[in-house]
Amino acid sequence: MAAPQTQATSEAILEAVLSSLNDDKAEDVVQIDLRGKTAMGDYMVICSGRSSRQVAAISEKLVERLKATFGIPTRTEGKDTGDWVLIDTGDVIVHVFRPEVREFYQLEKMWQPGAAAAN
Repeated sequence: MAAPQTQATSEAILEAVLSSLNDDKAEDVVQIDLRGKTAMGDYMVICSGRSSRQVAAISEKLVERLKATFGIPTRTEGKDTGDWVLIDTGDVIVHVFRPEVREFYQLEKMWQPGAAAAN
């Protein structure tokens, strides 16, 4: 097995995540900087897939690409239902939603700067 070619900094992982999501046609990609706000990670990425099938496919490909590039283990939740898949790399947390589920939970409002003031 070949060794990973790239060092797994949070910025490098974020770049790989965004590239993978773009390649797989994820929609409405939002990147949130968590540094200094929480110890759970450095970045959160939220995006949508058009269907449960696309949500699952986006998630599967992302996990495969991260493993191939960085050799890092990822924890995944929700892939079986395809409504909301959480991918935790440790430094970057990725949420892939169906649009209706994303609208219901509105995670962006919880984490983006100034979101509380806007309500």
